[in-house]
Amino acid sequence: MSPKPPRIAVRAIIIHENRLLLVNAWVGQKSPLMCTPGGGVNAGTSLPENLVREVFEETGLNITVGAPALVNEFHFPEKEYHQVEVFFRCALSGTAQISADWKDTEAVVNRHIWVTQDELVDVMHKPSSLGAVAFDPDCSLKYDPLELIVS
Repeated sequence: MSPKPPRIAVRAIIIHENRLLLVNAWVGQKSPLMCTPGGGVNAGTSLPENLVREVFEETGLNITVGAPALVNEFHFPEKEYHQVEVFFRCALSGTAQISADWKDTEAVVNRHIWVTQDELVDVMHKPSSLGAVAFDPDCSLKYDPLELIVS
């Protein structure tokens, strides 16, 4: 049996008032691990189109997608899971307010937070390079090599 192919995903780096948007996307809140909003890519639509859809599904926010900032990959060997993620710098198209009763359409995202660069240090998050990339708008495109996902 051959290994499963890597999953392709997109993620949004959204900074508002010097704070980065993070979500927890562990079904059943089984882990405190936070990440930026985003998710799997559907065939036949562009990476930015997928990202606009994913961010809206997970937060109710509307965004415009800018330049890629980071390519990250992680794996979870026990589950034969390998994901390649492309992070894009994004801007809000409207409010930054996420309704208190917003529900992710796939019931995966269970909470969100806006954090400063200093606060991010105390939040369990992936990828490891996220803070350095997210809070440096002049940062050139980075590649964060394969790392284990923490659960």
